[in-house]
Amino acid sequence: MARPIWTGTLSFGLLNIPVSLMSGERKVDISFRMLDSRDRKPIRFERVNADTGEEVPWKDIVKAFEYDKGSYVVVEKEDIASAAPQTHESVDVEAFVDRDAIGLRFFEKPYILVPGKKAEKGYVLLRDTLESTGKVGVARVVIRTREYLCAVVPEGDALVLLMLRYPQELVDPEEYKLPGGKAADYRITAKEREMAETLIGSMSATWKPDDYQDEFRKRLETIIKKRIKARGATTKIVEEETEHEDAATNVVDFMSLLQKSLDSKKRTPARKAAAKKAPARKTVKKASKSTKKAPAKRARKAASR
Repeated sequence: MARPIWTGTLSFGLLNIPVSLMSGERKVDISFRMLDSRDRKPIRFERVNADTGEEVPWKDIVKAFEYDKGSYVVVEKEDIASAAPQTHESVDVEAFVDRDAIGLRFFEKPYILVPGKKAEKGYVLLRDTLESTGKVGVARVVIRTREYLCAVVPEGDALVLLMLRYPQELVDPEEYKLPGGKAADYRITAKEREMAETLIGSMSATWKPDDYQDEFRKRLETIIKKRIKARGATTKIVEEETEHEDAATNVVDFMSLLQKSLDSKKRTPARKAAAKKAPARKTVKKASKSTKKAPAKRARKAASR
């Protein structure tokens, strides 16, 4: 059984749906080891000092940023920790946008959100509502020490979480020399356009993913199997099975939470809404505690930015 990459909640408005994040892709690449052609022994890569040629142990290696050719500034572990987002287990939907509003270049990697025990109702409610409205949820999720931008998209019976690239990760097409203007500027005739449309029409088909296979990989696998058989080698594959129990959840009054979310016009997760309400408490003891903790909260927020 596949192991979850991450376990937490899917949050929108005041609703929190326990989910597990499962891989939505399967690696099928054939990996190779590099050998010495003379004796067929594996090649080992070592970490060596560029000047002395001596091997450097992991404990003596630090990370640095090269701000100029040959000039470095060392970045300590504490610096990286302070810049990392606060670890939390929630996919926080910040907004719902039209499904076609996100450009194809933003999509990067698929995952499948699997509901926890007794969380099916909230899962189906969100899935079917997104499907009927043609919307997708734009969210953020923290995995390990990095915060990712993602989209929650309905597909069949599943809610798929698609990792998105940040705008600064995309190359602006205008950086390249691309043909602009109208077809007439390139002397494309009406007849040529008609023929192109006819060709596209004749090649049009229904999208069937199973019709497309990695033929190169298949041929390479055949060659590898023949070589293994010729040498009399045998292979043994052992797969470990790990069971995972989803977190149990309480029965939730969805109508009440949805109405409250609509009334308050909340587009931020419940944890953020709770943080905003905290200062309104007038109990003397609680107020004094919140006053003492306020600077620490602000410091954590500043560090996470």
